[in-house]
Amino acid sequence: MQVLDILIQGALLGGLYALFALGQSLMFGVMRLTNTAQGDFIVLGAFGAIALATPLAGATGWSAAAASALAAVILLPLAFGAGYLLQRQVLNTTLASGARSDPLPSLVVTFGLAIVIQNGLLELFSADPRSLDAGALATHSVALLGGSAVGSLPLLILGVAVAATAGLQALFDRTALGRSFRAVSDDREIAELMGLDARHVYALATAIAFVLIALAGVLQAMRTTVSPSDGPLLLLFAFEAVIIGGMGSFWGTLVGALVLGLTQQIGFRLDPGWGIWCGHLVFLAVLVVRPQGLFPKTRG
Repeated sequence: MQVLDILIQGALLGGLYALFALGQSLMFGVMRLTNTAQGDFIVLGAFGAIALATPLAGATGWSAAAASALAAVILLPLAFGAGYLLQRQVLNTTLASGARSDPLPSLVVTFGLAIVIQNGLLELFSADPRSLDAGALATHSVALLGGSAVGSLPLLILGVAVAATAGLQALFDRTALGRSFRAVSDDREIAELMGLDARHVYALATAIAFVLIALAGVLQAMRTTVSPSDGPLLLLFAFEAVIIGGMGSFWGTLVGALVLGLTQQIGFRLDPGWGIWCGHLVFLAVLVVRPQGLFPKTRG
């Protein structure tokens, strides 16, 4: 029974990590761009929802939980627009003139963005942890066979992660936009000769990634507390999930996140201080044994 509980809790934690990592996997898969501000953007999304929820509750008279849900609905299209503008006006510059083959410009730019975001949030919200009211969903649970139960919110997060992974894969495999993503990823110059606007395609990819980032931030704030300094740790979890699963592979990212969540849960059961450390050990082991990840992206 204890083994089953570890598997369930590991999968639930892995679902959250998958949401942290999917935006990173998308941006790398299309642009070969490593976003070192990924964790801070997740935290920014969480605080954006928190900042919206309170005035919405006052204006509508709704409960805090309903206002939180409305804040999330408002935040997602805002995140899409912010991601598009960021890529179009800032990040595309780092991919121009052959810089796409050099990861340093994007690392420097996104690192600078991470510093700006973290310090801006500290100024606006202080260092105090905050959370988003999920209402009854935060305490509701679903009974399983054998008398055990799982929280409805973590189960919802896992379902959203699987749905987002399947949606991204379907987008890439079955739509014209997905074919555009694959084309500029494989050979930007040839794709542009065929009439594609690579700058626009890149901006759309980042816009979709930012929707996933905002969604991850909202669900993280509902599941636990967040503080402005959480970004680097969330980035680390996202990065480890992507590397374990395979860079640019969406289902690989999900599997990598589940592996990371499971190993952390095993570590927590052995000793409360070992959980994060065990995840790092698995990440290092994958780097040594299979540096391309468990399910690397294939060309075709």
